[in-house]
Amino acid sequence: MKRLVLTFAILIGLAAPAWAGFAEGVAAYNRGDYATALREFRPLAEQGDTAAQVNLGFMYGEGQGVAQDYAEAVKWFRKAAGQGDTAAQVNLGIMYDKGRGVPQDYAKAAKWYRKAAGQGVAEAQYNLGLMYDKGRGVPQDYAKAAKWYRKAAGQGVAEAQYNLGLMYHKGQGVPQDFGEAMKWWRKAAKQGFANAQHNLGLMYHKGQGVPQGFGEAVKWWRKAAKQKATPRPRSTSASCTTRAEASRRTMYKPTCGTTSPPHACRRVRTGTRLSRTVTLLRR
Repeated sequence: MKRLVLTFAILIGLAAPAWAGFAEGVAAYNRGDYATALREFRPLAEQGDTAAQVNLGFMYGEGQGVAQDYAEAVKWFRKAAGQGDTAAQVNLGIMYDKGRGVPQDYAKAAKWYRKAAGQGVAEAQYNLGLMYDKGRGVPQDYAKAAKWYRKAAGQGVAEAQYNLGLMYHKGQGVPQDFGEAMKWWRKAAKQGFANAQHNLGLMYHKGQGVPQGFGEAVKWWRKAAKQKATPRPRSTSASCTTRAEASRRTMYKPTCGTTSPPHACRRVRTGTRLSRTVTLLRR
């Protein structure tokens, strides 16, 4: 019995410095001291800490504190992804999707997105929806695209809300429903998504899904114009044909004080991302 107690005490003693090192790495990263962040994350990553592995991969991908090295980023993402880390799975999927550090392979990208999407990760759900939408690495399937967009949209991903609205507008994978298109575009528009604002204006201009209202149309076009969205069409024959595409990567940060032991805190994905630029694609 004494031996068991002693072993437990040793494990707790080892865990506390490791957690402190991780927190110190996060603090250093937040103040822009990337060299110190790397120095704290690397030994933890080498010991198999998935959060540190993701962060190390993130920093190699961005070239923060080290020369940018996508292959090294992939190496660390793969280690964490193999342990079931969802952030790493999303990031590894993106690397295959973009052909960074590995040969471009949409099928492998879809594979890693699916693993994280099945665990409820909104970024992965959105990216997987996009793969089905475009037929990248999977057979094109609008119904499955809509399914995954809906899951991500329900978690507040503006790009997914926008694309789901477009599918309702076109009747792709779902019955055509202008009211539903308006519903999802409105959600994205309220988050400041410019092309959703543009499309809302177009719907009010045409009176699709809502009573025709030129004042409302101008209001939404004005909001979109401030963000340099798609120009307002000159005729009502124009249609909403633009898909949104974005890749998201995540970095771990602790949710509570830097002195808290591992059993008292969780490490979670935050809004820190790489390649956040949204590319609007025309079909």
